[in-house]
Amino acid sequence: MKRRTLLALALSLGLTAPAFAADSNTVYLQTKDGRITIELRPDLAPKHVKQIKTLVSRGFYDGLKFHRVIDGFMAQTGDPKGNGTGGSDLPDIPAEFSQSAQFKRGTVGMARSGNPNSANSQFFICLGDAPFLNGQYTIVGNVTDGLDVLDKIKKAAPGAPGGAVQDPDKIVRMTLAGKAQ
Repeated sequence: MKRRTLLALALSLGLTAPAFAADSNTVYLQTKDGRITIELRPDLAPKHVKQIKTLVSRGFYDGLKFHRVIDGFMAQTGDPKGNGTGGSDLPDIPAEFSQSAQFKRGTVGMARSGNPNSANSQFFICLGDAPFLNGQYTIVGNVTDGLDVLDKIKKAAPGAPGGAVQDPDKIVRMTLAGKAQ
């Protein structure tokens, strides 16, 4: 549904615009090439989704680099240091692995260290199917629009250590649906 239709439906149900927006699980990730729409999955990972929504509402992700992008695999972002070692000032989140959801093209997962309970702010979006991640990483959402934009994110050069990208693309702005765009 379009945003205007959803807002009209919310108002007809007696919801105020701020209450409706606060409950939104739709995130808009704006890049230089366009917008990627992500539907968060609190049914799979309520603690992770809450953390992402908190960080989005703070503007935490605005301007952060896609520091690790491996063609055919994934694009990773969410690190304020820009090198894969940083996180937010919020505590790390215990793993919320799903046995039912699968890592496919467009799946959004939380990045972490070797410790399954170390996810914080970094996330990745699968550029292709990645079944080897199933049950090993927390799924937090799915891209519902903008896969063509996702495909335009600058990739690492073949053989680049860890998929590190030279002069990486950035998140221009990340917002929750219903907030000022």
